[in-house]
Amino acid sequence: MLGIPDPGVWIAYLLCILSVVLCVIYGAINWNKGEEQVYQEDVKWVKDEEVVKEEL
Repeated sequence: MLGIPDPGVWIAYLLCILSVVLCVIYGAINWNKGEEQVYQEDVKWVKDEEVVKEEL
């Protein structure tokens, strides 16, 4: 079939195509799901990063 006699190669091609299809479907479903919740630890981390950048 198409010059590829080894079934292992066919399985690899099939799994690659299947993973692409599943990733596209997942991306389409979760495209505009909404904002993530912002935690207080994240806000503190950003402020600390800004201080470090100013010191450099």
